[in-house]
Amino acid sequence: MKTALCDRLGIAVPIIQAPMGGAVGPALAAAVSNAGGLGMLVPWRAPIEVVRQQIRDMRALTSHPFGVNLVLEFPQEERLEACLEEGVRIISFFWREDAELVARAKAAGAMVLQTVGSAAAARRAADIGVDVIVAQEWEAGGHVRGMVATMPLVPAVVDAVRLPVVAAGGIADGRGLAAALALGAAGVWIGTRFLASDEATIHPHYRARLLQASEDDTAYLPDLFDVHWPNAPHRVLRNSTVDAWEAAGRPPSGNRPGEGEVIGTAPTGRPVVRYQSYTAATGTQGDVNAMSLWAGQTVGLVSKVQPAREIVREIVAEAESILQRLGER
Repeated sequence: MKTALCDRLGIAVPIIQAPMGGAVGPALAAAVSNAGGLGMLVPWRAPIEVVRQQIRDMRALTSHPFGVNLVLEFPQEERLEACLEEGVRIISFFWREDAELVARAKAAGAMVLQTVGSAAAARRAADIGVDVIVAQEWEAGGHVRGMVATMPLVPAVVDAVRLPVVAAGGIADGRGLAAALALGAAGVWIGTRFLASDEATIHPHYRARLLQASEDDTAYLPDLFDVHWPNAPHRVLRNSTVDAWEAAGRPPSGNRPGEGEVIGTAPTGRPVVRYQSYTAATGTQGDVNAMSLWAGQTVGLVSKVQPAREIVREIVAEAESILQRLGER
């Protein structure tokens, strides 16, 4: 299943693993790359030495293309420089556009992906020279940039730019991949399905909640899990923190129930407070159900834990079967 995205990035199948901070390490990213997709490292706030080590670990696990995602809510100049010095040739930016960082990456020979939430943002990104547009829809899990659903957003972005467009959000299986291609996308960006991979580094309770959830068990929240990342809309599984906040009348920051309460401990030993933007990783202690359990609306399609390579192959096989069946009609 080759598309313009595959040709541009040097990958075999048009699937990109979404950069889910705290849930993705070299093992997951490399497994996706080895299956023919594009694995993505997520060192958003990692020390520079950790950034370099993750890249080196990736190279030990795969000889295939992979990328590094940098969220531009935080300073990323030094991390970008480290990535380029380590030879990373696919850089993905999220949350806003930065012409200077795009130019720096391209000057080093890297391909640049930019996540957007609207056709207007896609045009701005194209104007500063990015190579691939990632159209993130409202259905996506984790931090969400746009307010438009998949069906209207993808064709609007495809019509707005003359670049490969990747559909991100609302896609977890071959049906979603086939639909995205029909809308004009050149590939898909998948997160929630990969949270149920063997390689995802999330807490067992978090994984169990994902497997039990239905399509209406998520909540889009403009600014609830905002500690360490304010003013950043997001989608999570409904849990005790969301329920208590809604029962209190959705009060603003400063008046929310349990605000500032320590509800757990990260594997590093750092405390996790209620309303913190935090992924419950393996080794997290405490009330995991009260933490920010990121998930998209496709969570209802996630019913089993599989190796990442099987997820990639299953999605591609299903999409190919659907497209072949439709072509025979």
